[in-house]
Order: sequence, then structure tokens, then C-alpha cells
Amino acid sequence: MERLQKVIAHAGIASRRKAEELILEGKVTVNGKIVKELGTKVSSTDKIEVNQIPIVQEEKRYYLFYKPRGVISAVKDDKGRKVVTDFFNFVEERIYPVGRLDYDTSGLLIITNDGEFANLLTHPKYEIQKTYIAKVKGIPTKEALRKLERGIQLEDGKTAPAKVKLKSMDKRKQTGIVEITIHEGRNRQVRRMMEAIGHPVQKLKREQYGSLSLLGLNAGQFRELTPHEVKQLRTSAQTGEKG
Repeated sequence: MERLQKVIAHAGIASRRKAEELILEGKVTVNGKIVKELGTKVSSTDKIEVNQIPIVQEEKRYYLFYKPRGVISAVKDDKGRKVVTDFFNFVEERIYPVGRLDYDTSGLLIITNDGEFANLLTHPKYEIQKTYIAKVKGIPTKEALRKLERGIQLEDGKTAPAKVKLKSMDKRKQTGIVEITIHEGRNRQVRRMMEAIGHPVQKLKREQYGSLSLLGLNAGQFRELTPHEVKQLRTSAQTGEKG
């Protein structure tokens, strides 16, 4: 379900503000009835008319994308850099990334045009686990990793407890491969957490998002989510299950 004015705006009929004016003026009907409440929510099956002209709602799209490094998690960039939607030029709907991955971070990103779904996955009160693989400078000790497991103080507050595992190490190059699972979505969180224990990230990849993984995909590739996967993510967020 999405707000009526948002659906009208997405259909390209008018801006969000203009859509609100049209609703208040009684020029919008839903299933044949005039609607003047701005908080009204509609589904994809509702018949909406603006000035007696039916609007066509966008079909909902859901993609799992393996974002390469050096790509912006946005629909456009004022510096002319490559953005994630450049990989989806064939899609007519106005899609956008759910959350973001840093320019230098690769991995799993969800792309959609479903605003309610995107909000559900990114809202702070919902907790979906995200697993990252980080190549870090130095080899973290067990005690250093325990700090992350207990939660560590950053400039924007203490992090929630994380699941952390040292996957491998290279004693000659003095680097370690760390798997870290978190459910928060703070800006550059994993990088800041690793810096806080003295092991800056050299390379970072998000491998899992809830029950989803990058299995079968290479960087720059994508696939559509199945209806079951979409439902599973919704349920995971709404129930607080860590998926």
C-alpha cells in the first residue's frame, strides 16, 4: 500500500504537491469514489482516476544487483560517474536502490520502485541482517573482534552487537579477511567499526542481505527477486527475524 499522492506522482500525472492539491479539490477518485484525505493509501489493484482519466500504476519491480566497486548507489550523479541504474536502462519504471553501498564497496544491493518495500527494509526499527566480507590491514586479535561483538562506541553512538569471524589471514602481507554481520545501516558503518579497533578496511563486499546472497552472480550482474523472496524480506523486517 502506498499513499495516493505518491502513486499519482509516480504515474507522471503531477508533482507530489500538485497531486495533493488535486486530491483536496476532489478531482481524484479511487474505485469510483471521490477521495479528499491526503493520508489515503491505495494498492496496485485500486482503480484511480484524476479528472476522470484513469492512471496506470507502475508494475512493481524488484532486483538483486551485484554492485561493482566504482559505482554510485544513486539514480544520477552530478559528477557524471556511473550509477547503479545505468545497468537497468531497459527498465521503464523509475527504479532506485534500497539504501546504499559506498563507491568503493561492492556487493548485494536491492533495486526497486516499491516505496513501501524500500522503507520497510531501511527503517531503523526493522532489523535485517547484512553480512560483509572485509579485507583489513593487520590481523585482528580475538579480543579486538570481541569488542565488535559487544558493540563499539562510534561518534554517532554505540553499535549493536555484531557477529564477527576471522576467516583467514596473510602473515606475510599482514592482512586479514573478516566476516561481519550487522543489522544497522549507519553511514560507512563497517569501515568505521574496523577503524575503531585499529584495522582499516582495504576492500569491502556485502555478501548477504537477509536470506539473499550473490550466488550465481558476477559484479555488474543482476536478477529479479522471486515473489517468495520479496515476501520473505517483508516478513523478516516486520517480525524482527534476522533472516
